[in-house]
Amino acid sequence: MSSLEKSKIEKLLCQLIRIPSINPNLSVGKETNEMALAIFVRDWLTDHKINAHIEEVQSGRPNVYAEIGKGNGATLCLCAHLDTVGIEEMTISPFEPTIEGNRVYGRGSCDMKGGLAAVLSTVVALAEKEVHGKLILALVCDEEYASIGADDFVKRHRADACILTEPSSLNMVIAHKGFLWGKVEVLGRSAHGSRWDIGESAISKMGSILVGLDDLENNVLRKRTEELVGPASMHVSLISGGTGISTYASTCTIHLERRTLPSENRAEVQLEIEKVIRKACPEADIDWYFYRPPFYCDPNEKIAQHVKQAFQTIVGHEVKLVGWGVWTDAAIFQQAGIPTVNLGPLGFGLHEPIEWVDLDSVVQTATILFHAANSFLLSNNA
Repeated sequence: MSSLEKSKIEKLLCQLIRIPSINPNLSVGKETNEMALAIFVRDWLTDHKINAHIEEVQSGRPNVYAEIGKGNGATLCLCAHLDTVGIEEMTISPFEPTIEGNRVYGRGSCDMKGGLAAVLSTVVALAEKEVHGKLILALVCDEEYASIGADDFVKRHRADACILTEPSSLNMVIAHKGFLWGKVEVLGRSAHGSRWDIGESAISKMGSILVGLDDLENNVLRKRTEELVGPASMHVSLISGGTGISTYASTCTIHLERRTLPSENRAEVQLEIEKVIRKACPEADIDWYFYRPPFYCDPNEKIAQHVKQAFQTIVGHEVKLVGWGVWTDAAIFQQAGIPTVNLGPLGFGLHEPIEWVDLDSVVQTATILFHAANSFLLSNNA
């Protein structure tokens, strides 16, 4: 298990941080895609005698697939994403990692090259011994935007369970919220500002909708809560309308986001919002244009039990089960019928000017993954 040594994981993590892999949907420039990192990861795995290759999801948008084991019996997937957010407001050097004490600084150090380093180190350590069944890696693009990488991966590959390594402070995440994006458009009648008799402001009509949505958010959704993830929520995030001060606005458009609970049904969520909108403005046009499901994994699932046992062995106490308000690729794997949990390192500064990951927790993550993967595959391939 030499690949799990702290010095080797530190070296690998710094190599990963030095390679820009900014999601091209979040920033524009020569450093905006995951390909350079994907090539490095593929070659690093190949150099360590791991079967690995790039699967291009779209032009310039790669996943890296890797596998070890004979393939007879159960298959376990370890997942991490390759992309990061941009660097526009960073106050530290984004791609030259610095180490202060046990903290490794740099863009993506926490989200999620620490988890990526743990996954890579784990597969090499497991390859040094006989692996029962198959261990596969899903090193995916685009998690920070639309998750086209995870979507593509589950269409190509099957697994009996999955462990993600998003930074979770070594807690085990078994639930998180989903989200729904919608656009609402209302029409008025354009006219000169003096023509109150024929002009109709679409903005004023939208105002009635906004009042209704605000009432739904504050008096209904905030009271609908679940223990692991907290309350349901909704916000209007964008608004546009009108062409000039002395012209009645002929159109007004808003975009809204609804964060959904694991127990909620998409159709019911949409209908609840539509009733509010129709009551305020019956002729409003509503377009539900993007949806990601919430995530929940039963803590009694085999993979959850093996992660619990591995954590207990390495850390010495029971792992804490938590839920998140944010969304992750775990929902895609779970929806594909692959029981999934998330356990990753401790860090700070996701999407922020200063970002760091705790190196010891990266090493602990890798060690927990090693024991959990080994025991899961052994018990399911006996």
